[in-house]
Amino acid sequence: MEESLYLLIPISVLLVFIIGAMFWWALRSGQYDDLEGPAYRILFDDQDELGRKEEEKNAGADEEEQLQKP
Repeated sequence: MEESLYLLIPISVLLVFIIGAMFWWALRSGQYDDLEGPAYRILFDDQDELGRKEEEKNAGADEEEQLQKP
C-alpha cells in the first residue's frame, strides 16, 4: 500500500503543475478576456446574415427593374 503512494503522490503533484501551467497560459493568451461576447455573437449572427441576404435580394431586384425600364 505504501509503495503505491511513492508513485501516486509525485504523479499527482506533476499533474497539478501541468494543469496550473495550462491555466496560466490560457489566462495570459486572453482566453478569458470576453466571456459574454461569443454568446451574443451566436444570437445575433443569424439575424445579420438574414438581413444581408434580404438586402442582396432587394438589390438584385432593383437592378433588374432598372435594366428593364429603359
